[in-house]
Amino acid sequence: MPTLPSGRSRPSEQEPHQHREMAESFGSDAERYDRARPRYPDALVERIVAEGPGHGTGPYVLDVGCGTGIAARQFQAAGCKVLGVEPDPRMAALARRLGVDVDVSAFEAWDPAGRAFDAVVAAQAWHWIDPVAGAAKAARALRTGGRLAPFWNVPQLPSEVTAAFAAVYRRVAPDAPFSLSTTTKQAMDGHRRLATRVADAVRGTGAFGDPEEWRFDWEWSYTRDAWLDQMPTHGALTRLPPGKVAEVLECVGSAVDAMGGSFTVRYATVALTAVRTSGA
Repeated sequence: MPTLPSGRSRPSEQEPHQHREMAESFGSDAERYDRARPRYPDALVERIVAEGPGHGTGPYVLDVGCGTGIAARQFQAAGCKVLGVEPDPRMAALARRLGVDVDVSAFEAWDPAGRAFDAVVAAQAWHWIDPVAGAAKAARALRTGGRLAPFWNVPQLPSEVTAAFAAVYRRVAPDAPFSLSTTTKQAMDGHRRLATRVADAVRGTGAFGDPEEWRFDWEWSYTRDAWLDQMPTHGALTRLPPGKVAEVLECVGSAVDAMGGSFTVRYATVALTAVRTSGA
């Protein structure tokens, strides 16, 4: 299992957590978000559960930035008791309707109130958390031997798909405030920089063992309609005017039609994980 090098990174003005208003736009269509967003590999969930300390009838998992409870429900299915923390009340309301207990709060301001967890996870959400404050709060919430495990799905689109979509974005939304097209290499490089910053913050608490990276590779095939359904759930499109969003979707749909109506995305689900040590 590879450990992550210390990059001595410091948060910059371009850190995602300083643009949290983008994350808080996802609740504008929480049902679509829950329906369309990809899930996470069962092997990842099972490994987090298996390598935690475990107490009582099953592991107690804190899901940070739980959104609509996509990952939380996967952990529940694996036999865990789960509490979500979610700042957007619209997302939290849907998670509750789908069976997840949720505290509505930003994680940095959330109070564990004496509760101790076997795992603190964050599915596609830890980049919205201040890395230093988030690591410190996770250390407070975890029991000795508990595991911090934020993880992300990093999509790896076929090159022809990336090229077709990039052409659409350049034509329709050249002045978008956030990038709407990213190559596989850029996505993985961006994740590596993020993981290094998170690892540095975890080390800085003095409360965890050395961070490790776990990677799980898998594939998912998208039809035209399925791809268009999930596109508006991503932060870049939630910030565009509705007319521009409709134009992007129309042009992307035509591009997928030209590819035969479907394509396959390779995902790397990558976790940055560390164990809460005793005596810290």
